[in-house]
Amino acid sequence: MEHIELAGIHSGDSACVIPPISISARHIDTINEYTKKIAVEFGVIGLMNIQYAIAGDVVYILEANPRASRTVPLVSKVCNISMARLATQVMLGRKLADLNLKRKSFHHFGVKEAVFPFNMYPEVDPVLGPEMRSTGEVLGLADSFGLAYYKAEEATGQILPAKGAVLITVEEKDKSGVLEVARAFEKMGFKILASEGTHKFLVSQGIVSERILKMHEGRPNIVDAVKNGEIQLVINTPVGRLGKYDDSYIRKAAIKYKIPYITTIAAAVAAAKGIAAFSHGHGRAKSLQSYHAEIK
Repeated sequence: MEHIELAGIHSGDSACVIPPISISARHIDTINEYTKKIAVEFGVIGLMNIQYAIAGDVVYILEANPRASRTVPLVSKVCNISMARLATQVMLGRKLADLNLKRKSFHHFGVKEAVFPFNMYPEVDPVLGPEMRSTGEVLGLADSFGLAYYKAEEATGQILPAKGAVLITVEEKDKSGVLEVARAFEKMGFKILASEGTHKFLVSQGIVSERILKMHEGRPNIVDAVKNGEIQLVINTPVGRLGKYDDSYIRKAAIKYKIPYITTIAAAVAAAKGIAAFSHGHGRAKSLQSYHAEIK
C-alpha cells in the first residue's frame, strides 16, 4: 500500500492506497526484490510487514517486522486474498508452491483512512506526526482513486464539500506544493480564502483568493468565518513551535464546528481529486463481491 502522507507521519495515521498511484514500476521492482531478500535472510515464515520510503530516487527501508499489520485485513478485502488463512497454513508447514498463488491484476482502488478521536478532545491539536494518534480505520472502494478517497473520508465522518469556500493557510515550505491544490479548487468553482502570506503567494501565481484575518490581526477573522458557516473546508499546515503565533486555534475551531480539515499538502491534493471525482458522479453502490469478480 502506498501512503498518502509523506514519511514522518506514523503509518497508522496515514491514509494508504492500493494499488499504488505514484510509485514507478522500477521502484516497485526494487521493493519486491528487497522484500524477498529480507524474508529469506531472516527466515520469515508467515506474514511480514516492511515500511519503505523513496527519496532522491532511492528506495530506503525504514523498518521490517516479522508479523502481521493492521492493513492485512484491508489488503485482503481489496485483493480478495485471505492473507491470514494462507499465512497460517504456511506456518503449519505447507509450501507456497502448494497454495496455487498467482499474480493477478485489478482496476479498482482501495483507500484506508485513519479515524481520530479529536472530536472528543476539542483542546487537542490534531496535527499528525511520528506518534500514532488514530483509534480506528475505514476502507473506501471505487473504480478511481479520487472516489475511493472521498468514500474513505466520508466513512470517517469528514464529508468533503462539493462547493463553497475553502480556507488555505500554509507555512512557507508548503507554499509551492499548495499551488496544485489551489488551482484544483479554483477550477471546481470554490471560493478561496487565505491568510496574508498564502494570499500574496496565490495572487502572485495568478490564483484569485480573498484575504482573511488571523485571530491576532483583528476581526472578522478565521474563527468568526468558521463559526458563521462561511468556510466549508480548512486546509492548514502547522507553522510549528518556532512560529511567532500559535495557529492551532484554526484546527481546533474546525473540529469544534464540525468543518472538515486537512493538515498536510498530500492529503489536500488527494481531497481535491476526491471532490472532483465525486462531482462527476459516483454511480451505483457496488458490492465487494462485484469488485472481486473483476480481478483477473
